[in-house]
Amino acid sequence: MGIKFFTFYLTGSKAILTDAVESIVNVVASGFAFYSIYLSSVPKDENHPYGHGKIEFFSAGLEGALIMIAGVLIFFQSIFNLFNPVEFKNLPEGMLILAFTAIVNFVLGILLKVRGKELNSIVLISDGKHIFTDAISSVVLVLGVGIVYFTNIVQIDSILAIGFSLYFVYSGFSLVKKSVIGLMDAAHPETLEEINTILNNNRKDNWIDIHNLRIQRYGANIHVDCHITLPYYYTLTQTHDAVENIEDLLTQNYTHDLEIFIHADPCIPADCCSYCRIADCPVRQNECTLDIPWSIENLSKNQKHFRA
Repeated sequence: MGIKFFTFYLTGSKAILTDAVESIVNVVASGFAFYSIYLSSVPKDENHPYGHGKIEFFSAGLEGALIMIAGVLIFFQSIFNLFNPVEFKNLPEGMLILAFTAIVNFVLGILLKVRGKELNSIVLISDGKHIFTDAISSVVLVLGVGIVYFTNIVQIDSILAIGFSLYFVYSGFSLVKKSVIGLMDAAHPETLEEINTILNNNRKDNWIDIHNLRIQRYGANIHVDCHITLPYYYTLTQTHDAVENIEDLLTQNYTHDLEIFIHADPCIPADCCSYCRIADCPVRQNECTLDIPWSIENLSKNQKHFRA
């Protein structure tokens, strides 16, 4: 940020100033992201039984809001500068310095995105994307300042700044939208699909059906709960073992940490026999005539499959 403001002082370019102002947002947002990552790692307590991970969505939303505000301010300043251009100076030196900041942000952005995916952290991923796009904007700025230097058309500087401001508003809105989706516990298709694949690949005959599958994200932590239909004549021990097998299966095969709650339902022979796979069931009333595939759609419904 300091280097970019120095570059603006050196060249007088308003487009470079917009990049420097946007870096203020980077610093503030990254500072809050640092705190939110620390807070999300704090263990659960009596007041926060699901942990503190939701702070990550709030952090991403704040970062998006700051980016939008910066974009709006830059837009109006750039409109003014378009009709009141200033003379530039030291443009070659400015281009070299900007190129250096672009390389630094490019490397940092990639590292944050990679670690964010490894840790399933929306904060690290969002901050990484933000800093990576900042690097791209700096590269475009270098090209734009080069055009100004060789053509002496100073209005290009303000036009570039206007373009960046609109992109900042769009980028900020995307982050805010993603944050609101997380805070509102919207469905998480990628996680649902991965869990659906794990269950289908390891399906047991006594798992008559699974339904009411729900996913909630608390930062890097993911909470899963569902209902499983088991034979009504199972003892409490058999039911516990079946539930524990599913929990172990998901925790061992999923890429991130899961917290799992499973509710067991008894089967209803008159209705469940038609799709129950237990070949030697002692209370079977009807033949198994249906092979109902498990999909995100029927696993997520709050009803047994025969009612679908």
